[in-house]
Amino acid sequence: MARYSFRLPDIGEGIAEAEIVAWHVKIGERVEEDAQLADMMTDKATVEMESPVSGIVVELAGEVGDLIPIGSTLAVIETDGDGDVEAPPADTPVEQEIVAETPGAEEISVAEAAPTPEAVRAEPVEAPSLPSEEKSSPSTSSGQTGHGKQVLASPAVRARAKDLGVDLSQIQAEGDRIRHADLDAFLRYSGGQGYHAPGASRARADEPIKVIGMRRKIAENMAASKRAIPHFTYVEEMDVTALEEMRADLNANRGGRPKLTMLPFLIVAICRTIPQFPMLNARYDDEGGVVTRYGAVHLGMATQTDAGLMVPVIRDAQDKNVWQLASEITRLAEAARTGKAKVEELTGGTLTVTSLGPLGGIATTPVINRPEVAIIGPNKIVERPVFDGDEIRRAKLMNLSISCDHRVVDGWDAASYVQALKKLIETPVLLFAD
Repeated sequence: MARYSFRLPDIGEGIAEAEIVAWHVKIGERVEEDAQLADMMTDKATVEMESPVSGIVVELAGEVGDLIPIGSTLAVIETDGDGDVEAPPADTPVEQEIVAETPGAEEISVAEAAPTPEAVRAEPVEAPSLPSEEKSSPSTSSGQTGHGKQVLASPAVRARAKDLGVDLSQIQAEGDRIRHADLDAFLRYSGGQGYHAPGASRARADEPIKVIGMRRKIAENMAASKRAIPHFTYVEEMDVTALEEMRADLNANRGGRPKLTMLPFLIVAICRTIPQFPMLNARYDDEGGVVTRYGAVHLGMATQTDAGLMVPVIRDAQDKNVWQLASEITRLAEAARTGKAKVEELTGGTLTVTSLGPLGGIATTPVINRPEVAIIGPNKIVERPVFDGDEIRRAKLMNLSISCDHRVVDGWDAASYVQALKKLIETPVLLFAD
């Protein structure tokens, strides 16, 4: 028999190590050539590792959540033949299907809308054993408790104690058997400790969840963003009554085009105002001390998925109209949720929008998608009476939040930018003016 050492290949430029997010084999199992061995996550993607040979798995490099250096042995497989066999050099790039990508960002917001890297897993936790239930047939009034102590009680008392979650061995009977009065006294003097009222929920067992894969990347990115960036958030109220009327009219006559939400209009407004405030459409290189201001708007769109938050990027958002933006929003959100988003669709953002949709909230303080310097968060739309001159009218109002990196963006600039957005949002015809 020969042993084949499968070494973790180079699975991305600049990647020094990868995290095990799932094993598809166990030691002692037979694996066929081209069958899946493991899923490995880098900063950019989750990649499937396939077995180059058939044989019996005799060694695995670690457990789910462990980080494995590129070039180290991932698995050893015993094959038919003589002599040990080494895997190809570790610097040989691997061509694998990308299963899902990580959020290429430090914060991750909410559009919440992600990929399908393996969701966070946990080893099953054995629930603590509950006291053994009393069992007795209608014809008997004695039985053993979970503590081995024999008690005497009528079937009716046993049934009631069982419903209440009471261990009859804990009750001191006045006579030779436990009666309803004894049970009542126990409940009264115990203050309800140690039993569950009928219909009440029992506490679930504690369940440790190992933070791995996408969840770990999100945790690392969020922590790095808050640790490194001095955030400040500015919130402004906007009257979206006219915009909502325009949106309803456009949707009523859209034909085969996608239904418009508020987001495409907001993106158009963002792109139209950005040229006046280029420091908001930028990325900050901490180590180099360089801020790069971008001419094009590559807009990150925070999206919630089963595996966590992802930020797919709408490339050249400034060149798209509301219908094109609506289509791209739908396509990217679906790709993220189904784990089909490509690496290039999850990286390279210059500014991010995060929205909770109808959950909205009154105001948010979104965390910046590092190394970007700003993130914009529209909140839910509410109807309220407002003064319009001497009259009161019904208006649809929406708060809009923006969080900025105070190392790069001053409060005056952020407030001025939001006021420019407010003008376009409240006079929506300007969104379509040349």
